[in-house]
Amino acid sequence: MKLLKFMVSLLLTVVVFYAFNTKLGPIPPIGKFLSPSQGIWQNDKDESITGNIEIEGLSEDVTIKYDEQLIPHIFAKNDIDLYKAQGYITAKHRLWQMEFQTFAAAGRLSEIIGEKALNYDRTQRRKGMVYGAEKSLEVVKTDEESLAYLQAYSDGVNAFINELDPKDYPVEYKLLDYKPEAWSIEKTMHLLMYMTDMLCGGDSDLEYTNVLRKLGQERFDLLFPDFFDINDPIIPKETDWSFVDTEMSEIPQSELPLDSIAETMEKPHPNNGSNNWAISGSKSYSGNPMLASDPHLGLNLPSIWFVMQLSSPTQNTYGATLPGALGIIIGFNNHISWAVTNATRDVKDWYKIEFKDATRQAYKYNNQWKDTEVRIEEIKIRNKETFLDSVIYTHHGPVSYDHTFKSANEKKGYAMKWAGHIGHNFTRLFYKLNNGENYDDYLNAISSHVAPAQNFAFASNDGDIAIWVQGQFPNKWKNQGKFLMDGSNPKHDWQGFIPQEFNAHIKNPDRGFVSSANQHPVDASYPFYVFNDGYEIYRNRVINDFLESKEKISIQDFKDLQNNNFNLKASELLPHMIEHLNTSQLTPEELEILNTIKSWNFYSETDQIAPSIWDAWWTKLYPLVWDEFNVDSVALETPFTYQTINMLKNNPNDSFMDIVETPEKETANDLFLITFKEAVKELTDWKAEYGNYNWQGYKGTFVGHLLQALPAFSRLDLPIGGDRNTVNAADVNHGPSWRMIVEMSSPPKAIGIYPGGQSGNPGSKYYDNFIDKWAIGEYFDILFMQNQNNNNGIIATQTLKSK
Repeated sequence: MKLLKFMVSLLLTVVVFYAFNTKLGPIPPIGKFLSPSQGIWQNDKDESITGNIEIEGLSEDVTIKYDEQLIPHIFAKNDIDLYKAQGYITAKHRLWQMEFQTFAAAGRLSEIIGEKALNYDRTQRRKGMVYGAEKSLEVVKTDEESLAYLQAYSDGVNAFINELDPKDYPVEYKLLDYKPEAWSIEKTMHLLMYMTDMLCGGDSDLEYTNVLRKLGQERFDLLFPDFFDINDPIIPKETDWSFVDTEMSEIPQSELPLDSIAETMEKPHPNNGSNNWAISGSKSYSGNPMLASDPHLGLNLPSIWFVMQLSSPTQNTYGATLPGALGIIIGFNNHISWAVTNATRDVKDWYKIEFKDATRQAYKYNNQWKDTEVRIEEIKIRNKETFLDSVIYTHHGPVSYDHTFKSANEKKGYAMKWAGHIGHNFTRLFYKLNNGENYDDYLNAISSHVAPAQNFAFASNDGDIAIWVQGQFPNKWKNQGKFLMDGSNPKHDWQGFIPQEFNAHIKNPDRGFVSSANQHPVDASYPFYVFNDGYEIYRNRVINDFLESKEKISIQDFKDLQNNNFNLKASELLPHMIEHLNTSQLTPEELEILNTIKSWNFYSETDQIAPSIWDAWWTKLYPLVWDEFNVDSVALETPFTYQTINMLKNNPNDSFMDIVETPEKETANDLFLITFKEAVKELTDWKAEYGNYNWQGYKGTFVGHLLQALPAFSRLDLPIGGDRNTVNAADVNHGPSWRMIVEMSSPPKAIGIYPGGQSGNPGSKYYDNFIDKWAIGEYFDILFMQNQNNNNGIIATQTLKSK
């Protein structure tokens, strides 16, 4: 291990100078970083998981049992001590990650890495990330119990921080040359806003407005339909909505404003999504309901998830936690199990603001001038003066774009209306879920959920399964929120919200399963307006077809489905591309590659080269179809994948197929030939440089360290198949982040895996020990302890005692 650490240190010396001179900021003190007494060498040690530790404020002893995966099983005699222990143990293994993510959420990265992070921090502040966290904290403060649990968690984190000497700081603090600060409830609120923003779904109002202005309504509707004909919604098509008895929003008789903006803020990762499903006992091999969870997020080290068991007299819960937030987020207890996927509902709208004058102290609203509020955002910058950013707030929300940021007109701005700014109590929601015993408890827990919009799948040992598309959703008139709206028109405001009981849901369906994979939640018969903002169209059909096709389903079936690499998208377009490819124009080398992909079975497996050919071909084809969208200096959204394929197959002579830069009139068939030749050249060049272009090497899936510039702390070129469109949605640096399968027996049996390890210390064998199993589709057996006296599978015991 010492030799390994020496090599890592040597690599890091090179990496550090590169990273800090190019991406992150000033060079850290290398001498301190490599110092034998307090540098990286001090991080090369085994996990301290035995003995007694004194913690300030504990009322009774708390027992921690560590299993062979370094998963802590926490047994406390009351919930305050339980969450204090959770905070302490999470910080013990993941402190730097916890804090770094809250700095990112709150727009404070400039404090750590300097001026290069300023625009990122300004964007976070102008999104209202801190503002939204403050609104949620106001709600939490009305709930004394939730506040007490959050304070206990904070106290636990700080108990760990206070016992650290500089030599014990996680390596990233040494690398970046700063020290941890005290944890607070506000930091937990910032982390939860970070997740709310990450999962806020589509936000293309400004880009859609530019497309509408460029193409007109008829062409826009062709390219961006609200529903696809192949739609297989979360709530089955035959659902009866006649029980809905509330008024719908009326469409105002006014035109939408047309405006253009050259540059918009960076959006959440387009691959953020998930799979979940549950089957009833009637379809289960054992007669017990079963549930599967598979959130698709960034593949990072340390992992976004930290797995643990939390046990007290009120609960016994196991699952994935978010370092920095209390409770189990995705998991199960002795009675119920739950999993969430991104519902991607449109809960973020944009309004054009007309200011009275350059002072921006008033804006036009309802034919009057309404006062604005100003929020001074103080952004501290390492080794620089503090930057003060004046963010204007309207009744809609923050004016994210104005003449001081990404917009030039002093009398014009763009304000954001976002459900994420509505205060809500995540802590109460997950506390109720963790303690839930039946369907009513589950529904009671999620009924107050605001944002981000989530599909909560559920299974219980009572035999119930269910799914709710849950959040606080504006009751919109048709097309409201699809485009930039007039901020001066009261009829363009959100007129109210869909009553919670009318959110799309289903319990114990006749087909014997519920599922979601980020597809459209409903069909056109749903009485409230829900437009297509880029819903998933492939994974969900593979999942539903699989679950429909089998009378009895086993745990192995669930594993096979989570790791399914069938590429439905390729299967629906590639045969057409091959059929209409002018092979007379191909060279012998090109024909050889064509013959290879002709025999492909559409499974994107690591050792095949056909998936690489398909990926290279599609990656060239898609932007060439929509080259018209790259000629303007305004932000535009290109059409969805499914509609692109529909156009290629059914409208091959449409004017969009013509290449803008050529004098000839191209068709879809011409594009197939041009892009196939380009793909072959790319693959040939790749082969010349790397020796092969099988799918593993060409895709190059990696799990990268959160700082991105640390290959020594990352795992590269992983042997995992699939892509963003397969059920096993493993893309380059994004994919399945916590695979969990639970059978609701008594007690439940479960398996799980995630692409990382429990420890945040790169020197620990538990830092990335799950990755190899995760990549090849294996799982670990979950040890769900019913009491603290059973030591089977336990490698160490630690006791937290009151100081």
